[in-house]
Amino acid sequence: MRALPLILCVWLSVTTMSHGDDGPAREQSFTAPVQWSVVRNENIAWTKTLPETGQSNVALSEDRLFFTTMAEVDQDSALGQDIVAWCCDSQTGETLWTRVIKARHPLRLSGCFSDSSAPPPVTDGQHVCFFNASGRITCFDLEGTELWSLDAMPVGRTMPFMVDGNVVFIRQHYMPDATGNFTHEHEHEPVERWTQLQALEMSTGKIQWTTTCGVNMGCIPLPQTLSDGRNLIVVGRGGGHAPPEKPEGISMVDATNGKTLWTLPLPGFMSTMTMNIDGDQVLVFHDDQHLWIDAHTGKVSRSVSFLSDVAVRRYDNGKWETVAEQLPPPKNKRAIIQQSNLLVGDHHYFRSYSRPYLGRVNVVTGKVEYLQLPVQLKRVAGNDNDQLLWGPEQMNSDVVAELLKSFRKPPEQLPIEKWCFVPNEMRNSRGHIVMGDARSQGTGWGHHASQIPTAIGNHLYVPIMNGTVYVLNASAPEWDENAILAINDLGPVGQSFNRAGLTFADGRVFAHTIRHLICIGP
Repeated sequence: MRALPLILCVWLSVTTMSHGDDGPAREQSFTAPVQWSVVRNENIAWTKTLPETGQSNVALSEDRLFFTTMAEVDQDSALGQDIVAWCCDSQTGETLWTRVIKARHPLRLSGCFSDSSAPPPVTDGQHVCFFNASGRITCFDLEGTELWSLDAMPVGRTMPFMVDGNVVFIRQHYMPDATGNFTHEHEHEPVERWTQLQALEMSTGKIQWTTTCGVNMGCIPLPQTLSDGRNLIVVGRGGGHAPPEKPEGISMVDATNGKTLWTLPLPGFMSTMTMNIDGDQVLVFHDDQHLWIDAHTGKVSRSVSFLSDVAVRRYDNGKWETVAEQLPPPKNKRAIIQQSNLLVGDHHYFRSYSRPYLGRVNVVTGKVEYLQLPVQLKRVAGNDNDQLLWGPEQMNSDVVAELLKSFRKPPEQLPIEKWCFVPNEMRNSRGHIVMGDARSQGTGWGHHASQIPTAIGNHLYVPIMNGTVYVLNASAPEWDENAILAINDLGPVGQSFNRAGLTFADGRVFAHTIRHLICIGP
């Protein structure tokens, strides 16, 4: 049986379809909101205005929810290092307690790859562990009493999870520079300074194990269970900024002790993706290929190109058409948007790096399909008309001219990162600009680290950085416009920057933007 549904519930509140070795996908029954609008206050249970920017997913334990924001600034700011841990009532949004978690290493605020507040908290129903990516991990009981605190550097993109009473996360040993950047100077760091996966005992904070194979700061490991009952984790190496961990490729480690079971070198591998297993096959994207790797031996058993001569359901001049396309080769080793992939049922979903396409690979047949999506939804309160932006030709000419000024050498065509009705303002709820990386003004397509999609029953929820959320039928037999169930907003265009994934519980979906915590549903 596939272990993915249970695993993702730990840290993303994801529940997916699953199938056994001898049967087709079986839909798990859940009722979750499909359509909503924050702009029009439609199907919104409550909205909580937050004093400061933040990026973490919401974690839940019965009637309590937990998340993090940055500590408040009193002026326009580019850097920050202290975060605030929040505990709120999940039914009302009322604040139950907050705690400041200080750290030493400033990072860029509201980064399009992460910031200090980005790692989500983890709770086992008795403890809740918060991660400050500027260098501190602190655990509380559910009433807010501090139990332990550790001076350690969790990476900003880590997605912690629980295994056997331990909380597992990615720990970094080389630090950012004074401007919050991770420079290329660490390329030749010795093994003892490599980034690794580490397990802490939840109740005490004591280190239980640390991997030795090396882990890239941008990969998303998931605990998995193979057909023989073993609990395992796949980790990746290889990425931008000249990371020291070698060889580029993947390793399988034992989830009980962190020991390396096998390593598969993949020269040029870009490991910034979720690491999924289907049955006993590890699934990864490498160069222009989707790979199936035997989880027992670490050998590639199958591959298919997901860029060459692929079927695309495309929207053009008001009409839908299916065409065969040759998509551009990987750019700087990247062909999918970082962290945009998720295995749901028989399909491995991902977003194209170069086109506004949501792709999927059938892990049984190898069939590759793409569906074009509009890059942004614009809604206005009191107006029922939805505006969808499909390409730069629909943009306001003044907006295009202003965006082109940001380039030293203006490109022939505006890159996909810049396609928008208006750029993200990057202002918090109090009006201060909280941004250390201008790329955060982008639309949420192209070069950035996206939210990880969420699967609830047979629905796939895909939020992007500009506040647009696509809801699709993950079990759709045909990957066409009929699979698009809804396109929703998390607030007005330009004011809804977000990098937090969606969390599901008790028929409601929780979202976290630069200004608000949002409870979607009845």
